[in-house]
Amino acid sequence: MSTQQSFAAAIAGDSPPPPRRARESHARSWNGFGVGFLAKLGLMAVINALGLAAVWSAFVNGAWVLLGAMVVLLVLADWIYFTRRHVPLKYLFPGLAFLAVFQLFTIGYTGYVALTNYGTGHNVSQEQAVDVLLSQNEKKVPDSPSFPLTIVRQGDALGFAVVQGGAAKVGAADQPLELAADATVVDSVVTAVPGWEVVPKGQVLSDAVLADEVLALRVPLTDEAQDGSIRTGDATIGAVYRSVLTYDATAQTMTNTETGVVYRATDEGRFVADDGTALPVGWKVFVGLENFGTAFTDDTYSGPLVKIVLWTFVFALASVVVSFFFGLVLALLYNDPRVRGRAVLRTLFILPYAFPAFLSALLWRGMLNANPDYGIVNQLFFFGARIEWLDDPTLAKISLVMVNLWLSYPYWFLVCTGALQSLPDDVQEAARIDGAGRWRTFRSITLPLLLVSTAPLLIASFAFNFNNFTLIYMLTGGGPRFTDTSATLGHTDILISMVYQISGVSGGRADYGLASALSLIIFVVIGVISALMFRRTRQLEEVN
Repeated sequence: MSTQQSFAAAIAGDSPPPPRRARESHARSWNGFGVGFLAKLGLMAVINALGLAAVWSAFVNGAWVLLGAMVVLLVLADWIYFTRRHVPLKYLFPGLAFLAVFQLFTIGYTGYVALTNYGTGHNVSQEQAVDVLLSQNEKKVPDSPSFPLTIVRQGDALGFAVVQGGAAKVGAADQPLELAADATVVDSVVTAVPGWEVVPKGQVLSDAVLADEVLALRVPLTDEAQDGSIRTGDATIGAVYRSVLTYDATAQTMTNTETGVVYRATDEGRFVADDGTALPVGWKVFVGLENFGTAFTDDTYSGPLVKIVLWTFVFALASVVVSFFFGLVLALLYNDPRVRGRAVLRTLFILPYAFPAFLSALLWRGMLNANPDYGIVNQLFFFGARIEWLDDPTLAKISLVMVNLWLSYPYWFLVCTGALQSLPDDVQEAARIDGAGRWRTFRSITLPLLLVSTAPLLIASFAFNFNNFTLIYMLTGGGPRFTDTSATLGHTDILISMVYQISGVSGGRADYGLASALSLIIFVVIGVISALMFRRTRQLEEVN
């Protein structure tokens, strides 16, 4: 209603109509079952199905923390997407869920592992360790009855079918013997089992790999490992094998029935006898901050750790500084309009950036070979001299920085070129009018303005080189090795490659607890340095 109409209505004594309500959004007023609703319903059905499958898997495996987390995520997802409120959360929830799963959970689990002795010989629970020890120490029971064996297969799993006590039974390595009522038995030999494929004896005898699998197969008699298992020595006849160890759950001991030696469970997660000997399989236990103490106090790691920490900082800082200033110099040179063919030259300078880093590192490893017959660097630039670029500790470190310069300067060349072209010309023109020379203008005007835009990238580059595992692994492998420690660590190892070596991924003994503790140290160091450097970056922005 217009102002004049309202005024006329007031004179006539009529009250104006009530103001029109704000139109309700389509999302809130719609109650139909259109294509959008059906699509959302189908998508949420798939998400709930996958989530319930994950919940069931966690329940079966006893992963209670994971089960709880999955239930919470499913409930939140259904609550957010099936209500008309919390519209921003409908867009933020997927990202927050991925952040929780792939970042927070990973950090939390790493922290948990760092507080345990998880590693080689300690990678199972105590119950599992007992079962493994019992099965590993099985011997054939004297006067054990013999069972004509039928080798059966179910998918990729092999099993045994026998006649025991007049009844046909079948089982596999992870499935104790159970009754097979529908099995076909001829002359006390099982000839067919529903759900299983009978493997002919001739096939077993003619296939060496299959024969080895059959001879190594252990089919438990029952769910209790102490009851023994069925094994075979010729793939035709089976016998009962039982462990020479007996486990007393109340006393927490393992007793060798042949020698009488008693092994007692310790706080370190293993069975140890009075004379100090221990059974080979242990279990995970909580050790608190012991791994952090080991990193700084154990002579095997403390000495190399100090050297590796110092080299990690030197390598990361030198790589960033050298690459940045080399790229900046090139950017300044080829930003001059007097240089002809700048587009072609810029393209040539960024070629190293187009090659995969791991491939470039491998090529440089070959070119830096000490033998001049293979190493092109010694052959062309040092007159065939034998220079141990990768075998001398100092030269290996210099080689790493130089190769990283080759890989990184094109990136800084591109970044600095773009930053220089975006700088305001009036500020530099004012400096020249005030009499400032080229160096003064660069030092007081160009460089500070350049650092405002490149400082976050410098921080990111420092963090990347702090964990530049690829270059270390491909070029030097962490070598040359330290000679004053038994640990497989070297002069060019950085913290992340040290973690790799300790984790046992490349072979040898694994210590996941110690590796996780070092990973947390790296995380804290990078976080603190990044926070301080970003704070300094904000100060640069305020000044400029």
